Amino acid sequence: MPANLSIKNVPDEWVESLRQRAAKHHRSLQGELLSIIESSVTQESPLSPKDVWMQIRQAGLKTPSESVAIIRKDRDARQGH
Repeated sequence: MPANLSIKNVPDEWVESLRQRAAKHHRSLQGELLSIIESSVTQESPLSPKDVWMQIRQAGLKTPSESVAIIRKDRDARQGH
């Protein structure tokens, strides 16, 4: 059975951003919030860099060696190394 949810104390800036996002997608604010929640609970888990690499190799794609360095640099930057 569907449930009603309530979120309190949402910052005004977030509400305005959500209203703009809803208008962009031609939805009501409630429709936009439901869409965001739906996509977050139905989304597959993100692929790890190793998973992406394996999919590229299985597809037979060739990548330049520089791409490995770029990916490592980006990953290290996000991890604070």
